[in-house]
Amino acid sequence: MTGTAAPFVADDYRARMERAARSAADAGLAGLLVAPGPDLVWLTGYAPTATTERLTLLVLAPGQDPVLVVPTLEAPDAAKAAGASALTLRDWTDGKDPYTVTAALLDAAGRFGISDNAWAMHLLGLQKALPGTSYASLTEALPMLRAVKDAAELELLAAAGAAADATFEEIRKVPFGGRRESEVAADLSRLLIEYGHTQVDFTIVASGPNGANPHHEVGDRIIERGDMIVLDFGGLKDGYGSDTSRTVHVGEPTDEERRVHDLVRAAQEAGFRAVRPGRPCQEVDRAARAVIADAGYGEYFIHRTGHGIGVTTHEPPYMIEGEEQPLVPGMCFSVEPGVYLPGRFGVRIEDIVTVTEDGGRRLNDTTREMVIVD
Repeated sequence: MTGTAAPFVADDYRARMERAARSAADAGLAGLLVAPGPDLVWLTGYAPTATTERLTLLVLAPGQDPVLVVPTLEAPDAAKAAGASALTLRDWTDGKDPYTVTAALLDAAGRFGISDNAWAMHLLGLQKALPGTSYASLTEALPMLRAVKDAAELELLAAAGAAADATFEEIRKVPFGGRRESEVAADLSRLLIEYGHTQVDFTIVASGPNGANPHHEVGDRIIERGDMIVLDFGGLKDGYGSDTSRTVHVGEPTDEERRVHDLVRAAQEAGFRAVRPGRPCQEVDRAARAVIADAGYGEYFIHRTGHGIGVTTHEPPYMIEGEEQPLVPGMCFSVEPGVYLPGRFGVRIEDIVTVTEDGGRRLNDTTREMVIVD
């Protein structure tokens, strides 16, 4: 992962680690084991430069100082991380058993939360060293660990959203008709980088019938006059994510295309207006989905209404039926209903929204009206 958040200092990371350890205790866990990935970046500022089979693991437990177990050859880089002074490095050399090193830090009979992306070989190694321990994925044990953003994080997310908005304002000026989807996607990538992104995660350009596939892989289809085009793009800017969708049309749309676009716009507005502190996440999904279902298109809205965003572009919380987690000020997530008509076209409109003390605030401000392109 590139682009760790420059504004954060050791005290910020110390506070995050302390909060995470308290949350683990509140959840009945003996501690947290955090492997390389977004949780480690968020907690320590450390992002190993390469994926490796060597064990790297942050150990957080109530009442004890944070310890980062790290291979000796990577310890110098770990020591340069912004949060390094808030933890202790415990290195191990090749030929030594890293699980023995880690086991000495753990309650031999404890239940631990562990990163979803931890390698199976590392989890199995810990279980062998400490057969009395048990484990739960962090998403299962602490799904809201990174969900509520502080003021600095919100500022970074707003800046990422503004960069994505600037990208859309530029992309709508380029020619679409007669060009391949892949060419427009390359323009999106270039513009995201120009506006400050260090990592581009996705650039969906789904034209005509391809728009009916929400996660269409950009291909060589030549965009034609009369096509509806779903644009969905985002990535990381200064370590925090952007993600926005707009649907444009090459030339004048048909009455049906305009009607479906207006319907999705109304559903997106309903989902946004449902954002209130204390309401369960599923209410955002229900509000947006009801608009589409009442218009007779319910079977064509085939995904959740939204997902969280932060140091990754997809993370908890999720705006989906059955998610009863209450909305809390500082949460950030997408509101992105869509209608997908197989073999014909699709429409999706997406903003990132943050929960405020009395409602919600959009972090994307480009027009949600139908945009006509050449």
